[in-house]
Amino acid sequence: MNAHHPWSLYQQLLDQLTDDGRVEEVQIGLTWTLVRDRSSTGLAMSPGRMTRILPWSGTLVGRNLKQLAGWVKSWNQHEAAIGMAALNAEINSNNPLTESATPLFPKGSANLAVFEHFKPQLTGKKVVVIGRYPGIEHLLDGDFELTILERNPTSEDLPDPAAEFLLRDAEWVFLSATTLINKTFPRLAELSREAQVVLMGPTTPWLEIFKDYGIDYLAGIQIHACEQLWQTAREGGGTRIFETGVRYAIADLQSDELTRLKGAIGSIFNQREGLKKEMEAWYQQHNQPYPGKQNLLQLDQQLSRLDSRYKQEWDGLNC
Repeated sequence: MNAHHPWSLYQQLLDQLTDDGRVEEVQIGLTWTLVRDRSSTGLAMSPGRMTRILPWSGTLVGRNLKQLAGWVKSWNQHEAAIGMAALNAEINSNNPLTESATPLFPKGSANLAVFEHFKPQLTGKKVVVIGRYPGIEHLLDGDFELTILERNPTSEDLPDPAAEFLLRDAEWVFLSATTLINKTFPRLAELSREAQVVLMGPTTPWLEIFKDYGIDYLAGIQIHACEQLWQTAREGGGTRIFETGVRYAIADLQSDELTRLKGAIGSIFNQREGLKKEMEAWYQQHNQPYPGKQNLLQLDQQLSRLDSRYKQEWDGLNC
């Protein structure tokens, strides 16, 4: 991995934005901070500590989105979270990388879908997870060495300074995108350069540039029910957003766009066939509607979009 000035990534993120966006709504929830412009919503994790003295409250709607996104450089964690959400509102809207990512439909808890997806590849490996995910200890109980680093550690975690000692020898690192907000990302990415690194969480911007910082996979979210997401966040939802408004998806940054599209099409097709079989079995035993029908419809819609994108990419390369 090439050396980067710590601020260079943040400037690269800001360079993705235009100057014509306007902020239409801001929400600082218990767990998630949301920013909406005229066409899309961006998320970032809210600071762990609340305060009653935010001097700019009531002044954000109507501001220039790029100006507000500049707060991502702030050392004030509330400002940085709003800046990150503002960035994601534009970066993750109509993003080809988001569209070609493979959506995850886990058997277990939806907020642990990324770990369930990668678990078969972790056998015998040294695995470090940056950030504690609720319920992770029950899922990651396999035949591998697991260490969880946390800024506010429980008795089962190590404090985040342990990264300086452990990440150089790690083989897999799951890096919370919240590190972009607290500014630890550049150093953690540098320390993890010998590992397979997954940048993950709803805070994740869908951008290829993370490959230049040693990131191998992006595990961000696809928003499929925006109003339900906002309602859940307003009502204090944390992991609950994965049950109502968003789902995880995986993008392999080691692959080119055509390969990613092909992989996503194959994965979605297999998931759709599995749901069809479940639906057939369901109607043999029940008279009420199949509970997974909405997921099936969403898979059909995404498969159609991916087929169109694949044809466009193929024509562009072969015409």
